[in-house]
Amino acid sequence: MTKLDDVAGTRRATIGRPREFDVDEALERAMVVFWEQGYEGASLTDLTAAMGITRTSMYAAFGNKEELFRKAVQRYFAGPAAYTTQAVNEPTARDVASAFLRGAVEATTTPGRPSGCLAVQGALATAPEDRPVRDFLIGSRDEGCALLQERFRRARDEGDLPATSDPELLARYLMTVGAGIAVQAAGGAGRDELHRVAEAALRSWPPA
Repeated sequence: MTKLDDVAGTRRATIGRPREFDVDEALERAMVVFWEQGYEGASLTDLTAAMGITRTSMYAAFGNKEELFRKAVQRYFAGPAAYTTQAVNEPTARDVASAFLRGAVEATTTPGRPSGCLAVQGALATAPEDRPVRDFLIGSRDEGCALLQERFRRARDEGDLPATSDPELLARYLMTVGAGIAVQAAGGAGRDELHRVAEAALRSWPPA
């Protein structure tokens, strides 16, 4: 057997060998680290320690830090922050607004989870070379805003909202209140207090 045969055999064994960690669990733990520390603050040492894997395994399974962050954010929006996609299925525009704000409060104040919002706090402080990370988060938030905007456009067309309603303004209004809730939660505001904030915002629904 030649040396090339030995190398090829080693590669085949490595490729066929199952990973020694749960990828979903590791990604969940990485999501929490980014949620707590933001993109810039989360070091590779922090991430791999929380994930229980080596850097080599992290690179092999998830790519570099930026790719891991993108996957973690996608997991965040599919899990803890899925309230936007759920809210647009409510029967009325007011129900949508209520479900969205209620979801924002609960997602940012869940016991045992970091406070605040990964999508809001994740890249507030990043180096200039990390601009793609900020742009990615902006795009992710804009997707949620677009979902709300389309839902409110349909509500207006169906007569559920006044004909003079501005769907884009309504969507941006909710996103702005939701972001404020997240910032307040990160600063220590409690769930009951923030639910009262959400209720106050709904008293002027739809805003003129």
